[in-house]
Parts: sequence; C-alpha cells; structure tokens
Amino acid sequence: MKPILEIQHISKKYKLRGQETPYLTLRDAILGKHKKQEADEFWALNDVSFDVYPGESIGIIGRNGAGKSTLLKILSRITPPTKGKIISRGRIASLLEVGTGFHAELTGRENIFLNGSILGLRKQEIKAKFDEIVDFAGVEKFIDTPLKHYSSGMQLRLAFAVAAHLEPEILIIDEVLAVGDAEFQKKSLGKMEEVTKQGRTVLFVSHNMAAVQNLCSKGVLLNEGKVVLNDEINNVINRYAFNNITINKEIKISLKRIERKGPKNNNFNFVELNIKSNKIYESDKFEMEFVYETKQNFNDLILGFSISNLQGIKLIENRSTTIMDNVINKKGINKIKCVWNILLKPDLYILSIGARAKEGMLEYLPSVFIFEILPSKNNKKYFEWNKPNNGIININSLWLIEK
Repeated sequence: MKPILEIQHISKKYKLRGQETPYLTLRDAILGKHKKQEADEFWALNDVSFDVYPGESIGIIGRNGAGKSTLLKILSRITPPTKGKIISRGRIASLLEVGTGFHAELTGRENIFLNGSILGLRKQEIKAKFDEIVDFAGVEKFIDTPLKHYSSGMQLRLAFAVAAHLEPEILIIDEVLAVGDAEFQKKSLGKMEEVTKQGRTVLFVSHNMAAVQNLCSKGVLLNEGKVVLNDEINNVINRYAFNNITINKEIKISLKRIERKGPKNNNFNFVELNIKSNKIYESDKFEMEFVYETKQNFNDLILGFSISNLQGIKLIENRSTTIMDNVINKKGINKIKCVWNILLKPDLYILSIGARAKEGMLEYLPSVFIFEILPSKNNKKYFEWNKPNNGIININSLWLIEK
C-alpha cells in the first residue's frame, strides 16, 4: 500500500531580520562601503521525513516553537517548503487558525460552498452535506450573516464542521480546537474518532496529551525543527514527557525546592537526592544517595522509594530495614546510599521517595525524578519486571550509611 502522504526531507527557512541598503554617496558606492548585511536565518524545519498511510491518525507533538504549525502549513499548501517535497494522494482539508480559508465578507452559507469548491466538490455534493454541517456547528440562526460578525468560537465551529463533514481523505487539525468550549471540544474529538474509523487520515497537533493518546495510533515528536521520534503514540508521548523534565538535568536534585505533597513532619526534611545519571543501562546497578535532616531522634526510622511507569502504575518498591536505626536516627544532616540491580525493561520510569517512623509517615515526595533505562551494551540482562498486573515487587537492595 502506498502512503497517502509522503513527507520527503522538508526544510523551511525564515529570515529573522534584514537591513535595507542605506543611501550611498557616489564615493561610497565606488569604494564598496556599507554593503547590505545578510539577514539572520532560522530553520523552522530541518530535513523532516515520514510517511502517512491511509486510515492512520497521527499526533504531531512537541514544545512551542518545535515546528509543528509550520509543518502543517506546508502540508496544507499555505506556505511552500524551502527544501524537500510532499507527495499527496488525497484531498486535504485543514483547520489551522480561526478563519483560515474563510472570507470575512461572505456569509456562513457562502463560505461553506466556497470551501467545498476548494476541496473539489460539486455543488450537489455540498448541498447534500449542508444541513449536517450547519447543525453540527450550531450556527443556523446566523448562516446568512457575514462571517465578520461571527465570534471566534462560532467561526471555529463552522470551520471544523466544514472540514470534517465534506469528507476529505486527509484532515489536518492544529491546536485551534482549544479555542472552543469544553462541550464543543468533546464533540469535535468524537467526530475526529468517527473520521478515522471511516478509514480517512487525520493529522492532529495538540498539547493535550490525553486527547492525542485517545485519538491517535501513531505519533511524530518534533524538537527544534527535527523529527526526534516517529513511533507508536504511547512511546512518542513518553519521550515527550521525558524531554520536558528539567528537574533532573544536574542529577543533584534539591528536594527543598520540590512542592511537598502528603504527610509532612516539621522535624524531618528531605534535602537532596543524588543520582549518577538519568540514563541507566539495564545491566548496571542503580545507585542513589538520600540526604535528609532531622531535628529529633525518631523511633524505627525507615526510608523508602517506589518506581512507577509513566502511566502511574507502581512496579517496584523498597525500604531500608530497622537494623540501621541506631545510625540513621541521629539529629542533623544524614546521608544514606541505596544500590540495587535493574529489574525493568528499557523504558522511562518515575521515582518517588518517602520516610516513615513508628509515629507514622514523616514525608512523601511523589515523582521527584524521571529516568530512562537503556538496553544493555553487552546483552547482560537482569530479570525484567514489567507486568504490573502481577502486583508490586519488593526488590533486594543494599543500604549504605555514609558516616
């Protein structure tokens, strides 16, 4: 089966600023002074390539400025690429900005027929869908009113209704749906699901990861104009979440700056969490150092941690033993290291930590660290624990007191 869209090495360059050639005297012109300076260049997209097959729903995600909207504008033929080419084997309907493709002086009715004509539909085909479009958009009272008198929400509803109901083979939707109210967003997502079930292709840009995950089967992650990952949507969302984490860049995490949640005892305070790297090979040992401060001696003080996947399902938990009580109950700053063998398959995981004593829970800090387990370099693997339905495993570990 041939792709319905082939994006081949697409790049897009913009000039950020330029300086006009100043007026020159005859002498300056002869001597070649005050030559025009080159404008700064910015590559919004840089060698982007991927294929889209009929019936696929593709989520395009990334931070602001990653190049998502630029890519959609090129696919919609609003702007041409600087390099590369796109092969399309179907009609494309796009909804990128409120009012895109509409004429403000024309009525809602006239704009429906205008958009249908742009998509290559005959008048009778548009008429057959007309009532359904108007009903979905909820603008029946204003259908013969010039579009310039519509609110942005009314324009959005009409534009989406036209794009979704005139049955293009490829539907491109940008973050513009965020303009609508909650009821319309729900209605629109339902319509997009219906479109994909009919075998048509959807490209969807959104910062709402739940909507992207529910609607799309595959994803493309963009960063600084380049494709970081083109894969199943869950893998792409996980990678996006990992790239957005800034807390673990230095790997020496100041826990004083982390918002406390859950139980808190004023006489106990996590200070730092030191981890060698946020990328760990599955044949390595995981080593981390807890730094905490106590203002009193606690009975049976126990430190612990848990590991969850990015869906929040707890997979592993571990805690120190009371054998260490006489050492770690001292007042002041304490440091304890914990070392354990990797038991998880290569993926992204979330670390949470806590402390408790005979008095109860002293402090709990969820999601303080996100780390990645990489495939082993030497094919040496430990037992993989990646089946949350089997329950939580309490791993063996070595707790070391730093005196």
